[in-house]
Amino acid sequence: MSKSTGLFVTGTDTEVGKTLVSGALILKLREQGINAIGFKPVVAGTYQDAQGHTLNEDLETLRIASKLSSKELSLCPYVLDRPAAPHLVAAHQGLKLEMSVILQGFQNIQNQADCVVVEGAGGLIVPLNDQEDLAMFAQEIKLPIILVVGMKLGCINHALLTCEAIKARNLNIAGWVANTLSTEMPLLEENIQTLQARIDTPFLGLIPELPKELQKADNSPYSIEALGFAAKHIQLPDN
Repeated sequence: MSKSTGLFVTGTDTEVGKTLVSGALILKLREQGINAIGFKPVVAGTYQDAQGHTLNEDLETLRIASKLSSKELSLCPYVLDRPAAPHLVAAHQGLKLEMSVILQGFQNIQNQADCVVVEGAGGLIVPLNDQEDLAMFAQEIKLPIILVVGMKLGCINHALLTCEAIKARNLNIAGWVANTLSTEMPLLEENIQTLQARIDTPFLGLIPELPKELQKADNSPYSIEALGFAAKHIQLPDN
Protein backbone atom coordinates (compact mmCIF):
# COMPACT_ATOMS: atom_id res chain seq x y z
CA MET A 1 0.00 0.00 0.00
CA SER A 2 1.15 3.53 -0.71
CA LYS A 3 1.54 6.23 1.93
CA SER A 4 -1.78 7.83 1.02
CA THR A 5 -3.88 4.70 1.46
CA GLY A 6 -6.17 3.70 4.26
CA LEU A 7 -9.69 2.66 5.18
CA PHE A 8 -12.66 4.45 6.73
CA VAL A 9 -14.65 2.18 9.04
CA THR A 10 -18.26 3.16 9.61
CA GLY A 11 -21.20 1.26 11.05
CA THR A 12 -24.94 0.82 10.87
CA ASP A 13 -25.26 2.30 14.36
CA THR A 14 -23.25 2.97 17.48
CA GLU A 15 -22.01 -0.07 19.45
CA VAL A 16 -22.01 -2.40 16.44
CA GLY A 17 -18.30 -3.34 16.47
CA LYS A 18 -16.47 -0.57 14.60
CA THR A 19 -13.64 -0.53 17.13
CA LEU A 20 -13.24 -4.31 17.08
CA VAL A 21 -13.18 -4.36 13.27
CA SER A 22 -10.85 -1.35 13.05
CA GLY A 23 -8.38 -2.97 15.43
CA ALA A 24 -8.59 -6.28 13.55
CA LEU A 25 -7.93 -4.55 10.21
CA ILE A 26 -4.90 -2.78 11.68
CA LEU A 27 -3.54 -6.13 12.89
CA LYS A 28 -4.01 -7.74 9.47
CA LEU A 29 -2.27 -4.84 7.74
CA ARG A 30 0.62 -4.90 10.21
CA GLU A 31 0.97 -8.66 9.68
CA GLN A 32 1.78 -7.79 6.05
CA GLY A 33 4.55 -5.44 7.16
CA ILE A 34 2.44 -2.32 6.62
CA ASN A 35 2.79 0.40 9.25
CA ALA A 36 -0.94 0.84 9.87
CA ILE A 37 -2.11 3.30 12.52
CA GLY A 38 -5.62 4.03 13.75
CA PHE A 39 -7.33 7.42 13.90
CA LYS A 40 -10.67 8.72 15.20
CA PRO A 41 -12.01 12.18 14.32
CA VAL A 42 -13.81 12.50 17.66
CA VAL A 43 -14.64 10.36 20.69
CA ALA A 44 -17.25 10.94 23.38
CA GLY A 45 -16.89 9.13 26.69
CA THR A 46 -13.84 8.76 28.93
CA TYR A 47 -12.82 6.87 32.07
CA GLN A 48 -10.03 7.01 34.64
CA ASP A 49 -7.49 4.19 34.84
CA ALA A 50 -5.84 2.99 38.06
CA GLN A 51 -3.17 5.68 37.71
CA GLY A 52 -5.76 8.43 37.31
CA HIS A 53 -5.18 8.95 33.59
CA THR A 54 -8.18 10.00 31.49
CA LEU A 55 -8.63 7.48 28.68
CA ASN A 56 -11.09 6.43 25.99
CA GLU A 57 -11.58 2.71 25.35
CA ASP A 58 -11.81 3.07 21.56
CA LEU A 59 -8.57 5.04 21.37
CA GLU A 60 -6.78 2.61 23.68
CA THR A 61 -7.89 -0.27 21.45
CA LEU A 62 -6.49 1.53 18.39
CA ARG A 63 -3.24 2.14 20.28
CA ILE A 64 -2.94 -1.54 21.19
CA ALA A 65 -3.52 -2.58 17.57
CA SER A 66 -1.15 0.11 16.25
CA LYS A 67 1.52 -0.86 18.82
CA LEU A 68 1.70 2.64 20.24
CA SER A 69 2.15 3.71 23.84
CA SER A 70 -0.20 6.25 25.40
CA LYS A 71 2.45 8.94 24.94
CA GLU A 72 2.99 8.31 21.21
CA LEU A 73 1.01 10.38 18.71
CA SER A 74 -2.44 11.87 19.15
CA LEU A 75 -4.93 9.51 17.52
CA CYS A 76 -7.88 11.86 18.00
CA PRO A 77 -8.12 15.68 17.99
CA TYR A 78 -11.32 15.82 20.06
CA VAL A 79 -11.70 13.74 23.23
CA LEU A 80 -14.99 14.57 24.96
CA ASP A 81 -16.00 13.33 28.39
CA ARG A 82 -19.69 12.47 28.08
CA PRO A 83 -20.89 9.44 26.04
CA ALA A 84 -23.45 11.22 23.86
CA ALA A 85 -23.73 12.78 20.38
CA PRO A 86 -20.34 14.50 19.88
CA HIS A 87 -21.65 17.81 18.55
CA LEU A 88 -24.02 18.13 21.51
CA VAL A 89 -21.34 17.27 24.08
CA ALA A 90 -18.98 19.73 22.42
CA ALA A 91 -21.62 22.47 22.54
CA HIS A 92 -22.19 21.84 26.25
CA GLN A 93 -18.44 22.24 26.77
CA GLY A 94 -18.40 25.47 24.77
CA LEU A 95 -16.60 23.86 21.84
CA LYS A 96 -17.24 23.61 18.12
CA LEU A 97 -15.90 20.56 16.30
CA GLU A 98 -13.92 22.00 13.40
CA MET A 99 -13.37 20.07 10.17
CA SER A 100 -9.99 21.78 9.69
CA VAL A 101 -8.77 20.52 13.07
CA ILE A 102 -9.89 16.96 12.29
CA LEU A 103 -8.24 17.04 8.86
CA GLN A 104 -5.00 18.29 10.40
CA GLY A 105 -5.10 15.48 12.95
CA PHE A 106 -5.65 12.96 10.18
CA GLN A 107 -2.78 14.39 8.15
CA ASN A 108 -0.47 14.16 11.17
CA ILE A 109 -1.16 10.42 11.43
CA GLN A 110 -0.95 10.00 7.66
CA ASN A 111 2.56 11.48 7.75
CA GLN A 112 3.63 8.80 10.26
CA ALA A 113 1.95 5.78 8.67
CA ASP A 114 1.86 3.68 5.52
CA CYS A 115 -1.88 3.21 6.00
CA VAL A 116 -4.43 4.94 8.23
CA VAL A 117 -7.47 3.06 9.51
CA VAL A 118 -10.04 5.71 10.41
CA GLU A 119 -12.79 4.64 12.78
CA GLY A 120 -15.85 6.84 12.54
CA ALA A 121 -18.05 7.85 15.47
CA GLY A 122 -21.50 6.27 15.54
CA GLY A 123 -22.95 6.02 12.02
CA LEU A 124 -21.98 7.72 8.78
CA ILE A 125 -23.96 10.96 9.02
CA VAL A 126 -23.17 11.95 12.60
CA PRO A 127 -23.11 15.76 12.88
CA LEU A 128 -19.85 17.50 13.70
CA ASN A 129 -21.42 20.95 13.92
CA ASP A 130 -24.38 22.82 12.44
CA GLN A 131 -23.00 22.61 8.89
CA GLU A 132 -20.78 19.52 8.68
CA ASP A 133 -20.95 15.80 9.39
CA LEU A 134 -18.70 12.74 9.35
CA ALA A 135 -19.67 11.85 5.79
CA MET A 136 -18.20 15.18 4.69
CA PHE A 137 -14.96 14.23 6.46
CA ALA A 138 -15.00 10.91 4.60
CA GLN A 139 -15.46 12.83 1.34
CA GLU A 140 -12.46 15.01 2.19
CA ILE A 141 -10.03 12.16 2.89
CA LYS A 142 -11.33 9.94 0.05
CA LEU A 143 -10.64 6.59 1.71
CA PRO A 144 -12.63 3.47 0.79
CA ILE A 145 -15.40 2.63 3.24
CA ILE A 146 -15.69 -0.54 5.31
CA LEU A 147 -19.24 -0.96 6.64
CA VAL A 148 -19.69 -2.83 9.92
CA VAL A 149 -23.14 -4.35 10.26
CA GLY A 150 -24.12 -5.19 13.83
CA MET A 151 -26.20 -8.32 13.47
CA LYS A 152 -29.44 -7.62 15.31
CA LEU A 153 -33.12 -7.22 14.49
CA GLY A 154 -33.41 -4.31 12.06
CA CYS A 155 -29.89 -4.64 10.70
CA ILE A 156 -31.02 -5.28 7.12
CA ASN A 157 -32.81 -1.95 6.90
CA HIS A 158 -29.99 -0.16 8.73
CA ALA A 159 -27.36 -1.64 6.41
CA LEU A 160 -29.22 -0.90 3.18
CA LEU A 161 -30.00 2.67 4.25
CA THR A 162 -26.35 3.22 5.14
CA CYS A 163 -25.25 1.85 1.77
CA GLU A 164 -27.62 4.25 0.01
CA ALA A 165 -26.21 7.14 2.06
CA ILE A 166 -22.64 6.14 1.19
CA LYS A 167 -23.46 6.04 -2.51
CA ALA A 168 -25.38 9.33 -2.33
CA ARG A 169 -22.21 10.98 -1.02
CA ASN A 170 -20.22 9.46 -3.91
CA LEU A 171 -18.09 7.41 -1.54
CA ASN A 172 -16.56 4.04 -2.41
CA ILE A 173 -17.64 0.99 -0.37
CA ALA A 174 -14.73 -1.46 -0.34
CA GLY A 175 -16.54 -4.14 1.64
CA TRP A 176 -18.71 -4.98 4.62
CA VAL A 177 -18.29 -7.03 7.77
CA ALA A 178 -21.00 -8.75 9.80
CA ASN A 179 -20.40 -8.63 13.55
CA THR A 180 -22.31 -11.02 15.80
CA LEU A 181 -23.73 -9.06 18.72
CA SER A 182 -25.54 -12.05 20.23
CA THR A 183 -25.67 -15.74 19.42
CA GLU A 184 -29.37 -15.56 20.25
CA MET A 185 -30.20 -13.54 17.14
CA PRO A 186 -32.79 -15.53 15.15
CA LEU A 187 -32.05 -16.42 11.52
CA LEU A 188 -28.51 -15.03 11.60
CA GLU A 189 -27.34 -16.84 8.46
CA GLU A 190 -30.49 -15.91 6.56
CA ASN A 191 -29.97 -12.25 7.46
CA ILE A 192 -26.41 -12.41 6.13
CA GLN A 193 -27.58 -14.10 2.93
CA THR A 194 -30.15 -11.34 2.39
CA LEU A 195 -27.49 -8.68 2.88
CA GLN A 196 -25.09 -10.46 0.52
CA ALA A 197 -27.78 -10.50 -2.14
CA ARG A 198 -28.58 -6.80 -1.75
CA ILE A 199 -25.23 -5.15 -0.97
CA ASP A 200 -23.21 -4.81 -4.15
CA THR A 201 -19.80 -4.91 -2.50
CA PRO A 202 -17.58 -7.72 -1.16
CA PHE A 203 -18.54 -9.51 2.05
CA LEU A 204 -15.36 -9.56 4.14
CA GLY A 205 -16.47 -11.98 6.81
CA LEU A 206 -18.56 -12.76 9.88
CA ILE A 207 -17.05 -12.18 13.31
CA PRO A 208 -18.60 -14.64 15.78
CA GLU A 209 -19.52 -13.54 19.26
CA LEU A 210 -16.28 -13.19 21.23
CA PRO A 211 -15.57 -16.04 23.66
CA LYS A 212 -16.25 -15.06 27.26
CA GLU A 213 -12.58 -14.84 28.13
CA LEU A 214 -12.03 -12.31 25.31
CA GLN A 215 -15.03 -10.09 26.00
CA LYS A 216 -13.98 -6.73 27.38
CA ALA A 217 -15.18 -5.18 30.61
CA ASP A 218 -16.76 -1.74 30.68
CA ASN A 219 -14.30 1.14 30.51
CA SER A 220 -11.51 -0.95 29.05
CA PRO A 221 -10.07 -1.57 25.58
CA TYR A 222 -10.19 -4.79 23.61
CA SER A 223 -7.22 -7.04 24.29
CA ILE A 224 -4.75 -7.93 21.56
CA GLU A 225 -6.10 -11.49 21.81
CA ALA A 226 -9.66 -10.31 21.10
CA LEU A 227 -8.47 -8.31 18.10
CA GLY A 228 -6.54 -11.33 16.87
CA PHE A 229 -9.66 -13.50 17.18
CA ALA A 230 -11.65 -11.03 15.10
CA ALA A 231 -8.86 -10.68 12.54
CA LYS A 232 -8.94 -14.42 11.85
CA HIS A 233 -12.55 -14.16 10.70
CA ILE A 234 -12.27 -11.27 8.24
CA GLN A 235 -10.25 -10.43 5.17
CA LEU A 236 -8.81 -7.22 3.83
CA PRO A 237 -10.52 -5.60 0.84
CA ASP A 238 -8.83 -5.97 -2.53
CA ASN A 239 -8.60 -2.22 -3.22
